[in-house]
Amino acid sequence: MLLRTDTFRDFDRLAARMFDTGGPGLPFDAYRLGDVFTLDFDLPGVDPATIDVTVERNELRIEAERAPRWPDGAQVLMAERPRGKVSRRVFISDNLDTDHLTADYEHGVLTVRLPMHEAAKARRVQVGTSGQQKAIEVESK
Repeated sequence: MLLRTDTFRDFDRLAARMFDTGGPGLPFDAYRLGDVFTLDFDLPGVDPATIDVTVERNELRIEAERAPRWPDGAQVLMAERPRGKVSRRVFISDNLDTDHLTADYEHGVLTVRLPMHEAAKARRVQVGTSGQQKAIEVESK
């Protein structure tokens, strides 16, 4: 049999929900590799059919729902894992190409990739050395 050792755990959870002291409900990591920005969202135990990824202007919104995994009629002895709807908004730069956004869900992690717009990528400027006035050529890296 399972025994509950912390009698105030439910009160702590209630306070965290009411006063938003529990941190983000949908934690993520973000990193850049080359010209692609990647965001990895933790969504363990989520049915991929409940994941909704939307982009409107400069806002990326992730929504998902984690349902209870016990069968109907089961007597629940402990229920510590979070359930219900979670969402996260991330504001993104105009330099990212939301038309080519990709999202994949594997092993409880939602990976969203956003490439940079071509115009926002770093460029090398070629400068002429002769005494004559020359047009400056712009070359993409």
